[in-house]
Amino acid sequence: MYTLLSTIVSFLMGGIPKILDFFQDRSDKAHELELAQLQINKELELRKLGFESQERVEQIHTQQLEIETKSAEKTALISAQQAEMQAIYAHDTSLNEGTSQWMKNLRASVRPVITYGFFGLLCIIDGALIYKGLSADVSFLELAEQLWDDETQILFASIIAFHFGGRAFGK
Repeated sequence: MYTLLSTIVSFLMGGIPKILDFFQDRSDKAHELELAQLQINKELELRKLGFESQERVEQIHTQQLEIETKSAEKTALISAQQAEMQAIYAHDTSLNEGTSQWMKNLRASVRPVITYGFFGLLCIIDGALIYKGLSADVSFLELAEQLWDDETQILFASIIAFHFGGRAFGK
């Protein structure tokens, strides 16, 4: 149970920026809805006064503003993502300043080493258990059921989620 929980937590941690973006987007849409309501009220007032041609000009202007707003939002999002990545790279670079190449390589290999280590440990344990089971004349199907049980599947999923979890939300 804890393994499943840790898998889910490690996978979802990469999605926190997307969740924050969701709330920001929700706030932006509420603001846009308020602006649209103000625009509708203004159009109604203009109609009462007989400014039909002014209404068409306002429609064109509103459409232009919508297009510009969408473009600006996309540009801002791309710029924010670029700035975030540059800040991350700058932070990593600053941590590497004054260190040896060996230390830089060690820092870069933490996640792969942990992943490969757990996967290798899983393979070694399963290999030893297969050897022991086959030497005790246990059928292969029984061994497979014992070695690839629910807990092992959860452990394997945790390893994969740890390694690839943060990358899934970045796309």
